[in-house]
This record gives sequence, structure tokens and C-alpha cells, in this order.
Amino acid sequence: MSNLQSVKLPIPGVVVSAIGTARRLIQQLAQPWLVQLVLRLALAVPFWKSGILKWHGFLQLSDTAIDLFTDEFKLHLPGGPYPFPAPAVFAFLSGLGEVTFPVLLVLGLGTRFAAAGLILMTCIVELTIPDGWPIHLTWLAMALGIAAWGPGLISIDYLLGDRSPRS
Repeated sequence: MSNLQSVKLPIPGVVVSAIGTARRLIQQLAQPWLVQLVLRLALAVPFWKSGILKWHGFLQLSDTAIDLFTDEFKLHLPGGPYPFPAPAVFAFLSGLGEVTFPVLLVLGLGTRFAAAGLILMTCIVELTIPDGWPIHLTWLAMALGIAAWGPGLISIDYLLGDRSPRS
């Protein structure tokens, strides 16, 4: 055993006490219902912001959205990239999902369904913009957490009976 391994640094009692106090405070603040609510809100924001830009009016997709799926966006699959099949349909479905799923998440209504929809959308986004994987991975982690652990206490789903972490 080397001399470095046998050296133990004394930790003052005040530091140990402060660490213990901080840990207890974090445990009190990070209640499951709050974590679930914050996850739902945090995941809703980027999709809503993207989706709202795709619409020109009620169910009127903007020309820009269609142009993106026609000219800019490509599916990065082996041997590709490939253009999106039926770009107007993909643009419409993307825009619809990006505004509907976030609303459902914020309300906590059909929460697991909305999370599953955003998991699918995140996978398609990753195939379209593979360099964005760090943020896409974050979205995927949030959506998986919501799907696995449910909407939490502050949700319409909870009032309707979705009370177990995994139903």
C-alpha cells in the first residue's frame, strides 16, 4: 500500500453537517410530483416552439414547413441521405404532433401517449439532424421518464386514475 492511499484527510464536522443539510433540503425539494411536472413542462417547450412556427393558421401549414421537408430535411439512413417520402404529409404530421403533444403534456392529459409520440418524433428528428444527438438524447430521456413514471399528482390523468408509476 502506498503512502498516498493511507493518508486520510480530516473533514471538519461543519462541512459534514453542511453536506447533510444540503442533501436533506434537496430531498425535500425534489418531490416526485414536482420532478414529473417539471419534466413535462421542460419537454413541452422545445416541441411547442418548433411546432408553432410551422402553422400559418388553424390547420394551415406554412409554406416554409413544407419547403423544409421537401428541400432541406433528409433522412440519414445507411446509403443516404434520402428525401422524405410524401414531404407535405410529414410536414403536417410533424407540425400537428409538435403542437398537440406539448399541450397534452402541460395539461397532464394522455401524458404517456404524448410522451410516446414525442419519443417517436425524437427518433425521426435524430434521423433528420444526426448532429443534434446531445439535445435529442435529452428529449428522449425526459420522454422515457414521463412514459415510465407517469404524469404525477399535478395532472388531469392523475384525477382520472393514472396514479401508479407503471400502469
